[in-house]
Amino acid sequence: MFRKNPQVFIETKNLTMRLPQLIDRESWINLRRESADFLKPWEPIWQDDHLTRKSFSKRVEWSKKSVQNNSAVPLFIIKRNDQTLVGAITLDNIRRGPAQTATIGYWTGEPFIQQGFMSEALPAVVHYAFNELDLSRLEAACLPKNIASRKVLEKSGFKYEGVAQSYLQIAGRWRNHVLYANLRYDRRGKSSAG
Repeated sequence: MFRKNPQVFIETKNLTMRLPQLIDRESWINLRRESADFLKPWEPIWQDDHLTRKSFSKRVEWSKKSVQNNSAVPLFIIKRNDQTLVGAITLDNIRRGPAQTATIGYWTGEPFIQQGFMSEALPAVVHYAFNELDLSRLEAACLPKNIASRKVLEKSGFKYEGVAQSYLQIAGRWRNHVLYANLRYDRRGKSSAG
């Protein structure tokens, strides 16, 4: 599914999700900078150039190529009423063939936590993945103590599947993660009777 001019645009009541653009650079840099202490414990170590213009330009180019290659769909989450960037959500590691699956990751800037933005964005991206990309399974992982992320996943239809030992390097250490999945045709916990 090669896309010459990638365009992804998902809207909800309060949010727009779209690919990053160069015009987002200052908003992204400022939001990441002011949220650094909040985000860093949950993320891989930021490279020295993480908040530079050059790094952001590479991010925008990677986003376009990823959608063209059908390997990822990286989206910025923007408030519709004032066009403020609140975070990002990415469908990554898209696998086709018999798998038809992807991993999903997300973050919210500290000024926008606990306001329901990710609870609104995540189900919309799940719907897009299942209905527009024709995926069958979405996987997500988070640190066991990230209760807010676990609640968002569970509220959005993801079900706990187990623990992956030393799954990702977060804040410079190999960390265990809890694994969740959302299935397009989920029959878990349902009986065939009735």
